Amino acid sequence: MTLRSEEDLLLPARLSIIVPCYNEAENVAPMVAALSRALAEEYWEVIFVDDNSPDGTSARVSDIAKNDPRVRVVRRVGRRGLSSAVIEGFLSSSATYVAVMDGDLQHDESVLPKMLAALDAGSQMVVGSRHVEGGDNAGLAGHWRHLLSDTGIRAAQAVLPHPLTDPMSGFFVMRRDLFTATLPKLSGTGFKILLDLVMSVPKETRITEVPFVFRPRVAGESKLDVVVLLQFATMLLDKLTHGWLPTRFLAFALVGLVGVIVNVAVMQLARVSGMDFSQSQLIGTAVAILTNFLLNNRLTYHDRRLKGARMWRGFALFAAVCSVGVFANIGVARMVLHDLGHGHWDRASAAGAVIGVVWNYAVSSTLIWR
Repeated sequence: MTLRSEEDLLLPARLSIIVPCYNEAENVAPMVAALSRALAEEYWEVIFVDDNSPDGTSARVSDIAKNDPRVRVVRRVGRRGLSSAVIEGFLSSSATYVAVMDGDLQHDESVLPKMLAALDAGSQMVVGSRHVEGGDNAGLAGHWRHLLSDTGIRAAQAVLPHPLTDPMSGFFVMRRDLFTATLPKLSGTGFKILLDLVMSVPKETRITEVPFVFRPRVAGESKLDVVVLLQFATMLLDKLTHGWLPTRFLAFALVGLVGVIVNVAVMQLARVSGMDFSQSQLIGTAVAILTNFLLNNRLTYHDRRLKGARMWRGFALFAAVCSVGVFANIGVARMVLHDLGHGHWDRASAAGAVIGVVWNYAVSSTLIWR
């Protein structure tokens, strides 16, 4: 690849491109080459923020960085999450402008000069949109992912203080001083950092959109799934309540609701099979504990997710401590059942399960996913 002169390389970068990545080793070299072509007239750097990818993404970036000072890597060990990765990348930059791009080559780097021109002209944030004239979303493969993306867009547009055609975009550029001023308001969780930013910046912030074509993925796997959409929904609620209901608590409450449903359903099945109330409630609670642990590990604490032996140790601790809550669960259920009569098993079971949810949240936050 062609580098600038030695004197030019001593000048500070005007643009830092933050690339949050996980298992994107095969895309690193092509991306650096593409940025070199697109930004031949700019002073820029690219910062890959890698969540300790097992495919050696960090090592691949480091190899290129040895010969190209415009390339840097931030390797994160023990923590995960796109939004927090972007924030760490922003904080490692001293450039005037900061861009965010995915590491999968689906974002069109040739649009960056146009985005920079818009910032130079007075915009404070420029979003790459697939849904304005000239943009295209063809690279989003599969009807299911189109449905998830469209659902997220409609939900975000209903509450955004700034009109955007593509609030689910992960391709944008903004002034670093705007980010610094907005940082204390960010939730820093989930996968949609753009939504977090747009709902946190001042209402008078000048945001513009430019079209880009979303290209097919070359390597790696898409991160867009139901978990991302659920995290997206909880972050929206976090913003709408101005932080009074944090994203993680909302996700945990959602998981708790699922646990209540599982508890009641399993209890009813056990009851039909001939078990008495206490036995049915005990089995329902046990299944709910397992369900809550697995869902919380996948959704609520996605950035701290336990794997392998750590997951099994975590579950053992979770089950052991939560077993204390089982007695309160059953006790409350019995009290409700006594007051309402034996024709109200569902209500009694749900009341007991709510006690279990509260207990589980305290346990999870302090002992399991620290």
